[in-house]
Amino acid sequence: MTAMAMKRLGLLMCLLLASSSGAAAHSLELLRCRMSPGPWRSCQMEVQEVGQRWELLIGGERIRFHHDGHGTVRMQRQRHPWQVVEPRWNADSALCWDGVCAQGDFPLD
Repeated sequence: MTAMAMKRLGLLMCLLLASSSGAAAHSLELLRCRMSPGPWRSCQMEVQEVGQRWELLIGGERIRFHHDGHGTVRMQRQRHPWQVVEPRWNADSALCWDGVCAQGDFPLD
């Protein structure tokens, strides 16, 4: 694994595991998002609890995420049931969850 890949993995783990105390840290971040195979566009990440609960607002769609603190991330798209997703970094330096990708400065703490 390259040094860059290790750094990205470390950032991902910080995003997913930060704030184990569960303290609320509500924030709104401007990012770029893509729902495969669509184009990149402006979006927002609304963080309710850093590393535990966040939402992406892409166009008119709200996509919810929940990390259970034990390694499982679930995603819920509008009018769909929750599904377990595998977070990963792609070649565009974007964090993706089963076809939903975001680029930008993610809140890590």
